[in-house]
Parts: sequence; C-alpha cells; structure tokens
Amino acid sequence: MIEGIIYRYRTGIAWRDLPETFGKWQTVWTWHRRLAADGTWDAIHQALTAHAAKNNKVDFTVSVDSTIARAHQHATNISRVKKGLVELQGSGHRVA
Repeated sequence: MIEGIIYRYRTGIAWRDLPETFGKWQTVWTWHRRLAADGTWDAIHQALTAHAAKNNKVDFTVSVDSTIARAHQHATNISRVKKGLVELQGSGHRVA
C-alpha cells in the first residue's frame, strides 16, 4: 500500500490511474486517508525531518512554482475576447 501511495505522489497521477500492480486504487486511497486521519503521515514526516536535521541534511529554503501557487482567474493581465475573431501575431512558423 505504501509503495502505491508514494508512487502516486511521485508521479502526480490521479488515484484512478494507479497501476494495478499496487492493487485496487480504491484500497490504496482508503489506506492513504486512514494514515492521514490518524496522524501517521505527520509522525513519519516529523521523524524523518528530525533525523535529517540531526545530521545537518535539512534545507529549509522554499521553492514555489506555478503548479502550487494558485492565482485567481482575473489575476492575469491578458484580456479575454468575448466575441469575434482573434488576431494572431507572429510568423506562423513552427519552432522545433
């Protein structure tokens, strides 16, 4: 079960796309929810972080990219065309 959960997070796939080698996705998901609800994942994270910190292997710098920083739909400066045609600008040549 644990390998299925780790695989899902490492690959970023949906639970339903979990390969059958890990068992039924519903079972793996249920185990994940149980371990999250009872605090097991938090305890594992704390233990691993404490061990790494003890050995000076922790880097607490933060890296944020657009996949985790959600923005409101109106946060962009691109205007939306409601009706009519959109004029494309550029050469039209495909770049390899």
